[in-house]
This record gives sequence, C-alpha cells and structure tokens, in this order.
Amino acid sequence: MSIIRKAARFKFTVSLATVLLIAGSAPVFAAASDADFKNAYAAAEAANKEAGSLRNQWTTTSAALAAARKAAEAGDFDKAVASSKEAEALAKASIFQAISEKEAWKAMEIR
Repeated sequence: MSIIRKAARFKFTVSLATVLLIAGSAPVFAAASDADFKNAYAAAEAANKEAGSLRNQWTTTSAALAAARKAAEAGDFDKAVASSKEAEALAKASIFQAISEKEAWKAMEIR
C-alpha cells in the first residue's frame, strides 16, 4: 500500500472517529419528546438519502434508523433520539467517505 493511500485511509479513519465521538458524546439534559425524535429522525433520513444519492449507504445506518423507529414505537424517546443521532453521524461519515474516495483514487499508484 502506498504512502499516499495509507495517509488517505488514516485521514478517513480519524475523521470518522471524530464524527462518531462527537455524536456519541452529546449530553442529554432533558427527557426527549416525540417532537425531538421526529426532528432527529428527519435529519438522519435526509443524510441517509444524500448518502444513497452518492451510492454509499452503510448498512449500519439502516440498522440505527430501525432501532430508532423501534424505540419510538415503544415510547422510549431518549433512546430513539440517540439512535437517530447515531444514524445521522453514520450517514454523514458515509457521505464523507464517498466524497473523499471520489478524488482519492487519482492518487493511487499504477503498477
């Protein structure tokens, strides 16, 4: 693996870890409501739709969206909002990956 490819992979890994860390560390100060869930879920769906338009939807995003719906149906809006935010972070990471790889292939070595 070339140095350029290793650097690009490292940059992606660090960026993904940062996005997931920020999304997971957001404190919840008050109990979430149905409206909070709907807003968070809509944002996650929008990001997932954008990832789909880039042909880079992750299966983990779909799983997080399903978990959010299930938690909301059970009335656990705190968990539903958390799962929605996780899904949004995953979708945004997949968007980042798609965009960075769109250009990264140009730096690959031809052997």
